[in-house]
Amino acid sequence: MIIDKAKEVLKIEADSILKLTQNINASFEELVNKICCSTGRVVVSGIGKSGLIGKKIVATLISTGTNSMFLHPVEALHGDLGMVSKDDVFIAISNSGETNELNQLLPVIKDIGCTLAGFTGKTDSAMAKLCDIVIDTGVEKEACPFNMAPTASTTAQLAMGDALAVVLITKKKFKKSDFMKSHPGGILGQRLSGRVGEIMFKASTAPWVLTGSLMSLAIEQMDKFKLGAVIVLDKEEKLKGIITDGDIRHCIATNQLHLNTQSVDTVMSENPRTLSADSFLYDALNLMEKYQITVLPIVDKHNRLDGLLHLHDILGKGSFQFNGGGNENPKF
Repeated sequence: MIIDKAKEVLKIEADSILKLTQNINASFEELVNKICCSTGRVVVSGIGKSGLIGKKIVATLISTGTNSMFLHPVEALHGDLGMVSKDDVFIAISNSGETNELNQLLPVIKDIGCTLAGFTGKTDSAMAKLCDIVIDTGVEKEACPFNMAPTASTTAQLAMGDALAVVLITKKKFKKSDFMKSHPGGILGQRLSGRVGEIMFKASTAPWVLTGSLMSLAIEQMDKFKLGAVIVLDKEEKLKGIITDGDIRHCIATNQLHLNTQSVDTVMSENPRTLSADSFLYDALNLMEKYQITVLPIVDKHNRLDGLLHLHDILGKGSFQFNGGGNENPKF
């Protein structure tokens, strides 16, 4: 009975994947072309089981040469939305297409102006109606005996994500040598033996303001570069502090944010954690994980800003730059 039931589950899920071949149409091709033409990232979002599938799809895209990130719908509505730009391609994942947390986010994403695609099993759902491109990942039934627990549906989502990643490998002419650069020794993550200076956002184009500047200027810089932080320097160009999305949220929550009159000095976190450009990436990752931070100022021996390192840059391919173009601040 046990063996027969296990075989039945595998057959249901295998059949669900095979039936997806009927859903590969012009919409799928349009999504591939949009990603290839995009100068931004692929941003994947979902909640619950679909969110877990989204994270795996992002991991596969990153390791095969497509600049990607996962965005949690709830976190997005509480500050992380600042990392999405109009040049990105946004992929929402929901089998029902009626996930409230995700559907609250999508109109905001649409206003940003990036291409909005959806992986859903209900092509007439509220989510599907909000999307520019709809990819049908529907299944006839779940492998769960109650037809409730996401099983066949999440397998279908994952398989469609793999199909997308592999087609992009071919479309982008991503070579085996490119793959090996991010998988040295055949172990994903060995790239962390590289140096911070190899992938950091250079100081001459990093978002920063001088001490005494108004918060309105800091917000402008944060919005322009969409890194979730802005560095505060003194007149000698030495690091004084950092202002993050979290600092802004705290000020708003406590009614302490006054953009046109408040100095950055009253909001910044002084003496932030730093590393040097010749530090190893695994040291940077360990530091970020230990202190729950996503942006790390990189300084020279005189405590002058050398660059800026973002967690997504460490976990991503490592050779990309964030959107936003050049900084109009004067060079050091």
